[in-house]
Amino acid sequence: MSRQDRIDAANTETQAQAEPPKKRGGRARVLGGIALLALLAGGYAGYGWWTNGRFMVGTDDAYVQADLSLVSSKLQGYVAEIPVQANQHVSKGDVLVTIEDGDYRIALEQAQAKLPTLDRTLARIEAQITAAKASVTQAEAELSGAEARLHTAETTQARIKGLAARKVASQADLDDANGALQTARANRAAALASIERAKAEIAVLQAERAETESSRRELQLDIDQAQRDLDHTVLRAPFDGIVANIAIEAGELVNVGARLAAVVPDRGLYVEANFKETQLDGIVPGETATLSIDAMEGNAIEGRVVSVAPATGSVFSLLPADNATGNFTKIVQRVPVRIELPAETEGLRAGLSVVVEIDRRTAPAGTHVAQALK
Repeated sequence: MSRQDRIDAANTETQAQAEPPKKRGGRARVLGGIALLALLAGGYAGYGWWTNGRFMVGTDDAYVQADLSLVSSKLQGYVAEIPVQANQHVSKGDVLVTIEDGDYRIALEQAQAKLPTLDRTLARIEAQITAAKASVTQAEAELSGAEARLHTAETTQARIKGLAARKVASQADLDDANGALQTARANRAAALASIERAKAEIAVLQAERAETESSRRELQLDIDQAQRDLDHTVLRAPFDGIVANIAIEAGELVNVGARLAAVVPDRGLYVEANFKETQLDGIVPGETATLSIDAMEGNAIEGRVVSVAPATGSVFSLLPADNATGNFTKIVQRVPVRIELPAETEGLRAGLSVVVEIDRRTAPAGTHVAQALK
């Protein structure tokens, strides 16, 4: 090997020995850059938490809700017609379902047919009362005549009695005067009895009239009830909205209380967010909430906390948990919080998922949250 070859080999070896330190230095710079980025990201995140995040109370257990109406049948009968279709928009008062009304129409006509009979009975009783009152008037007039004749008989008897005592009138005249006086007294008693009998007849007729009027009122209530039943054979939309979940078909027999369909209102949607019990201390009505609705591609809208439920969701469940057992496991409970949506919000549907963040800094003045932030 020549001298030049030995020099070239030595240079190559030197370069090979120098390369590893260069690689180690580059790796250190990369790791340092990553650490710096991590430090900057952590600082940025910490700054964001300190300036904003620590004031936010959030949950993803939230959904759009609506006070929908479940249309149910008050009557039993066969479905005659369903003039609407699923997901159709309806206005308040539009017909949703009609039930065959033949039986209910007959019941109404039967009740109405009895009403004229009672009206004629009342008219007859009124005429009898009028006649009885006239009888009282006549008896009172007869009483006046009887009293006048009685007064005359008493005067005549007293005069003849005096004349008979002086032997001017005969005993026969006195006997006639006494008989006339007794007859006058009997006539007066008869007139009084006629008056009492006529008044008693009036009282009987008035009681009969009251009984008939009571029967008429009951019949009128039967008519009103039959009319209401007939009206309820037509089920109408309680408000403007969209018909959904139609659960019956034409010709199907429905029972009382059977659920036929549902109507979801056009307006009045809200968000119900279920916050953990450990988050409630920072939530009061009036706070501003940022709502990210999945169906709106995450576009955030601003809502307002309206109220906090008085109990956890488990309390209102069909079968509340019985914690008085030996195998008790503590589970963080959630409390529903109602959040109002802006009036101009459109395109939402009940049941959509929402991510909610409530800003504690917007708590109304005077609340414990606002005082704590001070």
